[in-house]
Amino acid sequence: MPRRKATVLTDHELRLMDVLWNRDLATVAEVTAALSPPLLAYNTVLTTMRTLEQKGYVGHKESGRAFTYYPLVERRDAAKSAVSHVIARFFKNSPNALAVTLLDDVPLREVDRKAIRELLERKPRGKK
Repeated sequence: MPRRKATVLTDHELRLMDVLWNRDLATVAEVTAALSPPLLAYNTVLTTMRTLEQKGYVGHKESGRAFTYYPLVERRDAAKSAVSHVIARFFKNSPNALAVTLLDDVPLREVDRKAIRELLERKPRGKK
């Protein structure tokens, strides 16, 4: 039985998932070949793919002697999980604190300001 999916992907796992999200299906050899530097050994990619499968991020089907891997988790869902992890770990479960930090630390173009205003207008107001 696969163990429970980890909350976030490691940097190493994310590199492999990026290949699968872009290709939909790939063998270990294809993932290895598609990686940008720094390159990884075939056995390292194989071990990581097995770990991703145990975590519930990928599945596989047999294609002759090779396994073809495919993502079970959408990129957007993995991103949401990572953001939730950051919010819980660094912002005491306050998405508002994260938003304030992000908006306070970067200069915004007028087009970005407008998009943020429009988003805020569409959001329901919270309780006082």
